[in-house]
Amino acid sequence: MSSFDFKKYQMLSVVLAFFTSTVLISSCSLQSESSNGSTSSQSSSVSTAQTSTVASVSDLKTPSVEYASEDTEAADASNAIQIKLDGSSAQASGKGVSIKNGTITINSAGTYALSGTLSEGQIVVDVSGSGTVKLILNGASISCSNSSAIYVKNADKVVLTLADGTQNTLSDGTNYVFDDAEKSEPDAALFSKSNLTINGTGTLTINANYNDGITSKDELRISSGNIIINSTGDGIKGRDFVSVKDGNISVSAQNDGIKSTNDEDAEKGFVLIEGGKLNIICANDGIQAETTAAVTGGEISITSGGGSSNGVSQTVQQSTEETESKKGIKATSGIVVNGGEIGVNSADDSVHSNGNIKISSGILTILSGDDGIHADGEMLIDNGEISISKSYEGLESSVITINNGNIYVVSSDDGINIAGGNDGSSINGRPGQNEFADSINNQLYINGGYILVNASGDGLDSNGSITMTNGTVIVNGPENDGNGAMDYNGTFKMDGGWLLAVGSSGMAQVPSDSSSQYSLMINFDSKLSAGTLVHLQTSSGEEIFTFAPSKTYQSVVFCSPEIKEGTYSVYTGGTSTGTNENGLYTGGNYSGGSEYKSFEVSSKVTTVGQASKMGGGPGRMGGNPDGRRKFQPGAMEGTTSTAGQG
Repeated sequence: MSSFDFKKYQMLSVVLAFFTSTVLISSCSLQSESSNGSTSSQSSSVSTAQTSTVASVSDLKTPSVEYASEDTEAADASNAIQIKLDGSSAQASGKGVSIKNGTITINSAGTYALSGTLSEGQIVVDVSGSGTVKLILNGASISCSNSSAIYVKNADKVVLTLADGTQNTLSDGTNYVFDDAEKSEPDAALFSKSNLTINGTGTLTINANYNDGITSKDELRISSGNIIINSTGDGIKGRDFVSVKDGNISVSAQNDGIKSTNDEDAEKGFVLIEGGKLNIICANDGIQAETTAAVTGGEISITSGGGSSNGVSQTVQQSTEETESKKGIKATSGIVVNGGEIGVNSADDSVHSNGNIKISSGILTILSGDDGIHADGEMLIDNGEISISKSYEGLESSVITINNGNIYVVSSDDGINIAGGNDGSSINGRPGQNEFADSINNQLYINGGYILVNASGDGLDSNGSITMTNGTVIVNGPENDGNGAMDYNGTFKMDGGWLLAVGSSGMAQVPSDSSSQYSLMINFDSKLSAGTLVHLQTSSGEEIFTFAPSKTYQSVVFCSPEIKEGTYSVYTGGTSTGTNENGLYTGGNYSGGSEYKSFEVSSKVTTVGQASKMGGGPGRMGGNPDGRRKFQPGAMEGTTSTAGQG
């Protein structure tokens, strides 16, 4: 048995607060057994069969940004033209610089080192023709009360180097006199109309009192440096793109943290985080891209909209007024996560795409006041560690494909929701919420991975169908009979994998009997308290599972290759000497419980005991408080046996 030690992640303590059992993740012998030793062949056949389903999200690419040597290598101050700042004026040691009334204008490509204090003035770069302007902040403090502290008006390219060991400051005032009144520009403490790169190992503090901290009207690269931004507007903004290769970046912004704004070119308007440490605290979106937001490395911490305690889902919107977006990471076209560690505490969705989302690796730790991860299009999870310790709904999209990874979800409504726009969460429309509808195109595919759901609403909810071929799924579902540990409208075809779903019995469903594996639904005569063991064994006493649900429960649904035709017994209570991982005991011995029923398995779906009167069980209809049609045609196929209904 292999194991995954989740303790090493920073926010594990938050996760543990929501799960009653220790979150030490195991790939588990259950997962390897689930495919009867044929994991690779199952995954291969599934991916071939579902190519058309996930093709568009699979084609979602990570943007690429090239860095020239001058982008990554700090400029040498010893060979630079020295500009000594002194109060409201300055002195320059060479040509290419004009100084007038506190305005220091650089009008020629070259390297310039700035030091000293400019208490009231401005650095302007106005260079025609080609060539790079290299500005070295070598212990410089620049303040301008009516415009940008540094204004790149015209240049082929500007590289701003933060000299090693230096502290540098840029500050602006609360009112601007615009150089371009028609465009209201410049409008940031560091403003560039040209491509801008920041590098070096020194520190730059930006106090943006008028609007944005850093703005580039073209490309913005940050290859290194220690950058601290306090902004009344956005923190960092690039039109064509914002790319972070490395550095330590801290943003406190009253609007968005980091954003790109080009909505006219599909190849631009992206945000790419390749490395570094980013700490973003903002009133609105943490990272916002007009096309694609991509993370391939680094450590990112985002608190948006005051955090999940200010969740937008907690207050039903009673008007049609547009509500400001307060998401963690948001993109219009797509979001790609292929590495890095991302922690988000957001009032709105923590990760939100108006298009698709693809997660290939990385660590995501999420507390959300609304959805944990939401895609209006499709969501593909190939791998990674996803911990959603607070959400209204955990994962939400019209199509979700999970091929691998470790996924933990705590939700006050549905854990994994396929096309849930008609849920109560969308009454009058949540900000940025897509209106889904029942459709045969709405699908949840589980082809592998370890998935643990703790949901107060439905655990797995599909306004379409569910297909499972491999992996391990454990659901601690709802305590009320108006929801179920599983809720689907089409079919749930289970041809591989290990599924255990516990919760209330009123709306409980079981996988369709068109599945190749056998399924059990065990309904108890009354509710059992949280932590009360449920134990299933064969007639010869071989343990199938022993589980301690984290909440009150009355129904247990189980499906795995271990269930075959034969006699089984279910027990409640007692103790186990095995190892408890997320409520599931492995190894050891079970004893001291009371037998509830013994029963025969002879059909693909076997029901033990009576469900409550809410309309649960295979092929149920009605009884759902949100008014959606609840019909399971797949459960009508073939033969369903009922056992132990005395």
